[in-house]
Amino acid sequence: MTKQDIEIKTQDGTAKARLFRPAAPAKAGVILYMDVFGPRPALDQMAERLAGHGYAVLVPDLFYRYAPYGPFDPKTAFAEEKTKAALSALSGGTTQGMTIRDGSAFLDALAAEGIAGPVGVVGYCMGGARALNAAASYPDRIVAAASFHGGNLASDAADSPHRKAAMIKARVYVGVAGVDRSFPPEQSARLAEALRVAEVDHVIENYVGVGHGWCVKDHSVYDEVGAERHWKRLTAFFKETLG
Repeated sequence: MTKQDIEIKTQDGTAKARLFRPAAPAKAGVILYMDVFGPRPALDQMAERLAGHGYAVLVPDLFYRYAPYGPFDPKTAFAEEKTKAALSALSGGTTQGMTIRDGSAFLDALAAEGIAGPVGVVGYCMGGARALNAAASYPDRIVAAASFHGGNLASDAADSPHRKAAMIKARVYVGVAGVDRSFPPEQSARLAEALRVAEVDHVIENYVGVGHGWCVKDHSVYDEVGAERHWKRLTAFFKETLG
């Protein structure tokens, strides 16, 4: 596996990103949409693990417009007023529309690195909605979209992903934390209905007993059993859709 830092020119500036390649030629490209705490070693480890399954994995900094920022410790960041305010400003200032625009540059960056063909996306926390919106916005390039503990996937907001279900051609997998205030049962039902009506091939799975953030190792609610279950689902999902 190799790792390289790259810079991606977008409509709004330059996004730093990290690209992880498998030892053999990549079967396909994957974009990993970060959680609210930003790129860091824990996400690098996750990208490395995915690369180990034969994918070239791009991890872009979605907050690049506000760099430099952080770093943040997921275990304490929301408990301290200063870092909580900083995270709220970063996430609130980086709209879904901004990340959707960036998606074209991210996809082009993979192609520029010789990684052509269908792409998969996976997002965690705030990245979950962005992964689904990417699939809706680039339906001819993204064939698989996964979200884990993604928040506000079917909210009242105008940019909520469920509103774009009819534009999605990709297969969709949504892994839901057992109790998650950012994605309550009524939103889950709304998303399921939207995807069903749009005839999107999808699965929404409830991970009972785990909290929001359970997949990511440096998170305070990391759950090893639940995380391994997520890896089993994600790698099987990509194997079926990307090869």
